[in-house]
Amino acid sequence: MFDSLKKKFSKMATKLTKKVSDEAKDENNIEAISDEEVLEIENNDNIEDSIEDSIGDSIGDSIGDSIENNIENNIDDNEENKDIKNGNVVTDEIKNDEEKNIKDKEQEKDETLKSDEKENKPKSGGILSFIREKTITEKNLEDILWDLEIGLLESDVAIEVASAVVDSVKEDLVGKKIKRSNDVSEFTFDALKGAVYKIIDVSGKSMTEMIEEKKVKGDPLVVMFVGVNGTGKTTTIAKLANYYLKKGYTPVVAASDTFRAGAIEQINHHTDKIGIKIIKHQKGSDPAAVAYDAVEHAKSKGKELVLIDTAGRMQTNTNLMDEMKKIKRVSKPDLIIFVGDSLTGNDAVEQARKFNETIDIDGVILTKADADSKGGASLSIGYVIGKPILFLGVGQSYDDIKEYDSKWMLDQIFA
Repeated sequence: MFDSLKKKFSKMATKLTKKVSDEAKDENNIEAISDEEVLEIENNDNIEDSIEDSIGDSIGDSIGDSIENNIENNIDDNEENKDIKNGNVVTDEIKNDEEKNIKDKEQEKDETLKSDEKENKPKSGGILSFIREKTITEKNLEDILWDLEIGLLESDVAIEVASAVVDSVKEDLVGKKIKRSNDVSEFTFDALKGAVYKIIDVSGKSMTEMIEEKKVKGDPLVVMFVGVNGTGKTTTIAKLANYYLKKGYTPVVAASDTFRAGAIEQINHHTDKIGIKIIKHQKGSDPAAVAYDAVEHAKSKGKELVLIDTAGRMQTNTNLMDEMKKIKRVSKPDLIIFVGDSLTGNDAVEQARKFNETIDIDGVILTKADADSKGGASLSIGYVIGKPILFLGVGQSYDDIKEYDSKWMLDQIFA
């Protein structure tokens, strides 16, 4: 998901790191040493100390044992042979053995240290450390932020959202003090995450919370679904019916799309498979009357959720938009949800804007989010209309619907 956004953000971090590092080089304000290399140096010092201690102890023990053993042998020889000259020869042999042992140990130490130096030799291309602190300036960011804004627009992000992200990132980064090159990348991603989270975290109650609130009053939650043709509205209603049925609620569906050929049969097919009640009239009948009957049925049977399917319509079709207003007036929905196709990008955002202006929608469900490589609609739609995304369609089966979570969304974008 959202591969395009991931690439744009990663590209920005890489560009800014290079630009700041190149500027530091021009100022002779850089040295090639990384955290790993600092640790290696410290480890090497510890290794040397350890080797010296170990060799020193080993040599001392060896010399002590050698002298002690040879002195004992010497004493035995003196007692047996009483030959001073022979004793002197033995003493010379002891000294020669001691000197040879010391040289062998010193040679072993030198070889060990050379081997460690070779293995721990600093590698080029590590983190660049600035001799003096660098400060990120507007000049550093000017071209990079322009490229970011263009990149976001290419990913179908709405222009006001792209501008908001760029402004937020600029505000966070300008004036930041940095000591190492990798700080630039870290600060950049932190700024991007903060900017994106402010965009996607649109507050609002969940449907589940609203169902519970209505349940306490003894009334069903009435939800009306709107959108253009072909966005997956009917399938989304079936997914939601299945979702809440599994949560222990009893939904009922109103087949208020009496305009499109085959629409009643389509929603009826879904309700039969899921095993829930559908309220339907004949094709061409008044869709508002169907919605009203469904609400009355839910009230009389103690059902907690009414899902009203409506005909898909273009936001420019005045007659159908007026019909939608009538359904709203008669059924008095608690929630009006716009269903949009993630893959249509900015088109989905513009459709939502128009429906919101006409009928005042309360939330959004985006379908096909799992196949959305750009992510523009998911990033933009809630911010543009000021209404929350409630669910995301993430597959083709009835179980493939996910309640929206802005933190989960942030993780997907920056995974």
